[in-house]
Amino acid sequence: MGMSPIEERFVLHWGEMGARWGLNRTVAQIHALLYLSAKPLHADEICERLDVARSNVSNSLRELQNWGIVRVTHALGDRRDHFETVSDVWELFRRVLDQRKRREIDPTVEFLRESVTEAAKTGEEGAHTRRRLEEMKEFFETMCRWYDDLRDLPTERLVQFVKLGNAVQKIIKKR
Repeated sequence: MGMSPIEERFVLHWGEMGARWGLNRTVAQIHALLYLSAKPLHADEICERLDVARSNVSNSLRELQNWGIVRVTHALGDRRDHFETVSDVWELFRRVLDQRKRREIDPTVEFLRESVTEAAKTGEEGAHTRRRLEEMKEFFETMCRWYDDLRDLPTERLVQFVKLGNAVQKIIKKR
């Protein structure tokens, strides 16, 4: 019921990366375990494999479900909930990016809009601040529109776009 050395290394690394990305280490480790698992796992299996408390697993699974990257499944003859993660990495990262945008970027855009409106009332003494806020707001709004356009692409087209890499730079430089 244990993990192979490479699975263990991946789970540990994913936990470390999750912590750097602002996630709880256990949340990221559970996600990594589910991603590598050939079948959905129930909470007791997760506890055993990662050697973490049941309450920690329950809270972490709830958070992963809130992110939209883990779902509950059921097995015939077993009343327990089993959990699996999105296996398509492109879809997985789309969901993570959508949540990060909703939680982090959207409130910033709204704050910048309000700040620009407020700064417009300050007159000439606040002109420099207003210009800086407007530049920041325009940057965020442009990036959000770009993200929305890319998010709506079918996966195959998104992969093609991303793989273009430097070809896009070469096209732009020619103009």
